[in-house]
Amino acid sequence: MHHLPYRTRFAPFALLLALAAPAALPARAAETSFDHGDWQLVCDNTRTCRVAGYQSDDAAMPVSVLFTRKAGAGTAVAGRVALGDGWEDSVLDALPAQFRVALWIDGKPHGERTVAKDALEADLTAAQTAALLKALARDTRIEFRAGKIVWALSDRGAAAVLLKMDEFQGRIGTVGAALRKGKQTEAKVLPPLPAPVVKAAALTPAKPGDARFIAEHGDAVRKALRSATDEDACADLHQTGDEEQALDIVRLTKTKLLVSTRCWLAAYNAGSGYWIVNDTPPYRPELVTSDASDFDDGTLISTQKARGLGDCWGTDQWTWNGTGFVQTAASSTGLCKGFAGGAWDLPTLVTEIR
Repeated sequence: MHHLPYRTRFAPFALLLALAAPAALPARAAETSFDHGDWQLVCDNTRTCRVAGYQSDDAAMPVSVLFTRKAGAGTAVAGRVALGDGWEDSVLDALPAQFRVALWIDGKPHGERTVAKDALEADLTAAQTAALLKALARDTRIEFRAGKIVWALSDRGAAAVLLKMDEFQGRIGTVGAALRKGKQTEAKVLPPLPAPVVKAAALTPAKPGDARFIAEHGDAVRKALRSATDEDACADLHQTGDEEQALDIVRLTKTKLLVSTRCWLAAYNAGSGYWIVNDTPPYRPELVTSDASDFDDGTLISTQKARGLGDCWGTDQWTWNGTGFVQTAASSTGLCKGFAGGAWDLPTLVTEIR
C-alpha cells in the first residue's frame, strides 16, 4: 500500500480539525491532493503545485522525481531527483562521496548531475525537466544510472497527475501546459495567492500558583474536559483509575491556560490533546487538537508517520496568536516508497508567521 492515514484509530483527522478552537485562518481558497499509480499531486493554498513520481512497488531501488510549479503565467517547472539505497543491503557503499548520475529516457542519455552520497538529491537541468515532462505524456522507460546501479522511475499515473496539475492551475489548452498544451496564451491562467500572515504572540509567564494548579483543580478540570470532548476525539481522557492520564498546563495569558494530556496510543504513533481553558471556573475548554506530538514556546506540532517503516509522514502546526491557536502549516512527505523520513516536503498549507 502506498500510503495510509496518519492516524490509524478513531475519528478521521479532518474531523478533529473541525473541532479546533475558534481562532483559525479563513477558509483555504486553493489546495488539492491527488494520486494515481506511482505519482501524486499536492497543491498548497498559494496554488503552488508539487508533483512527485516514484519507483514501482516491485523495484529494488527507491527513486523519486519532484516537479514544482508556482501559479501564474510564465512560471517554469523546476525538477529535482532523490535517490534511495537498496531495501535490504546497501549498494551505494562503493560509490565515492560525490558521484555522477545520468538520466536515461527510452535508452537515450539526457545529461548527468552530481549527487552527494550523504544527501542523494540533485536539481535537474531545465533541459532534463523538459525531456521528462515530454516523455511522461506517453508510455516510457526512465532510469537514473550511476555505473551499474540503476534507479527505475515508474511512469504509471504520471499523465493523469500532470493533467490534474494543469487543471488546478488553469493551464489546460495553453502554451504553458505541462501535459495538454494548446494554442491559448496564459493570460487567463490562475494567479498565485498570497500566503496568509499570522502574528505570533508571546506567552505570559507562569504565576506562582500554577505549579499547584493540577493538584488543586485537576479533578474539576478533567471533568470539564470530558464534558466538552467525546471519546472518539480523545479516548484516553475518559479512562479512569490506573489508566487515567496525567494533566499538564502551560500559561497562555493572565486568565488562560493550555491543558494537555495523552489522547491515544497506536502501534507507532501517539497523540496528545491540548485545550485552552480559563484558569478559574467555569473552565470552558476549547479543543485545539488531539493529535499533537509536541508544544514549544507557543507552537503546537503534530508529526505522525503513516507506517512503521517511517518512510512517509504527515505534519501539522498551530501557532498561538494571543487569543487562540491558528493552524499555520500542513504537509506530508509523499508516498510510502522507502525513503527514510519521506522523500519530500509537500505542503498543503503555508503561512507567513511574524
